[in-house]
Amino acid sequence: MKLNIAVLAGDGIGPEIMQQGVAVVKAVAERFAHDVSFTPALCGAAAIDRVGTPFPEETFTTCMNADAVLFAAVGDPKFDNDPTARVRPEQGLLAMRKRLGLFANIRPVQTFTGLIHKSPLKDEIVSGADFVCIRELTGGMYFGEKYQDDDKAYDTNYYTREEVERILRVAYDYAMKRRRHLTVVDKANVLASSRLWRQVAKEMEGLYPEVKTDYMFVDNASMRMLVEPTFFDVMVTENTFGDILTDEGSCISGSMGLLPSASTGIHTPVFEPVHGSWPQAAGKDIANPVAQILSAAMMMEHFGLAAEGALIRRAVDAALDAHVRTPDIQVEGGQHYGTREVGAWIAGYIATH
Repeated sequence: MKLNIAVLAGDGIGPEIMQQGVAVVKAVAERFAHDVSFTPALCGAAAIDRVGTPFPEETFTTCMNADAVLFAAVGDPKFDNDPTARVRPEQGLLAMRKRLGLFANIRPVQTFTGLIHKSPLKDEIVSGADFVCIRELTGGMYFGEKYQDDDKAYDTNYYTREEVERILRVAYDYAMKRRRHLTVVDKANVLASSRLWRQVAKEMEGLYPEVKTDYMFVDNASMRMLVEPTFFDVMVTENTFGDILTDEGSCISGSMGLLPSASTGIHTPVFEPVHGSWPQAAGKDIANPVAQILSAAMMMEHFGLAAEGALIRRAVDAALDAHVRTPDIQVEGGQHYGTREVGAWIAGYIATH
């Protein structure tokens, strides 16, 4: 297969982990005789510094011309600590999602053998947890009408029936491929937008009789994820709730550095780790590249390359089993491995297996 991949490394640890993600894709491409090309493009704070905008038009064109986008992270403290800044790195991420029509964010949450002890939750609670959170990505408060002055501010949590229906179809499709259990998360007892979500979900429920559909308020879902994560198979929710719940899900696996994601919709899909740019670690060769590498596995699987994705996952599992890990997930007394060493080990495993 011939693939053109747009590479958006972004800020902080982004360039370091992206280097390992690209190395793994190259190893898989060579192993399976695929023709894969990579086109780098600016985004985030790096783009603001260079051209004054976090998602330049040239980057948008590169993304539109690509088969997929491999994305790392954006964010920089100089913007976080300036509440008056009118241009921010994160605006580039939101612009990319909106302009590419990426309305569905897919975030798998799972445990890894040998890493359960890293979770702050008890082993018996998290053992066997394996679910997918489907987050609506281009609606809600993040994109609704906003206002702020010195005395008041508001964000509008705006949704249409069409937006709710299309994300629910994605969620039901995933549920049909998994254990056929879908949980719709909302706050319908308080929010009008959530009542629309529940109304539409109730109407669509009958179209998928094979799937068990249940409904849960977001506060209850947040609690249930921590006390019984094995309850969930596929969870679907709106933008803001999804942002919060998916980060909460990282404590189940024990590290945000382990979790990949995919964003799909109208145009080019984007594959990225769920963690941030961690600028304090930039250049120190300590960032965990596993989430970026597993995002590459999701990218392969998106194109129907199941064997390629499975090999990447086996390579990651083998690295974890061999304790080839960055410091954040290393066992006590284990050897120190840097970002580059972990990536090279995984790429080498792919080349030889």
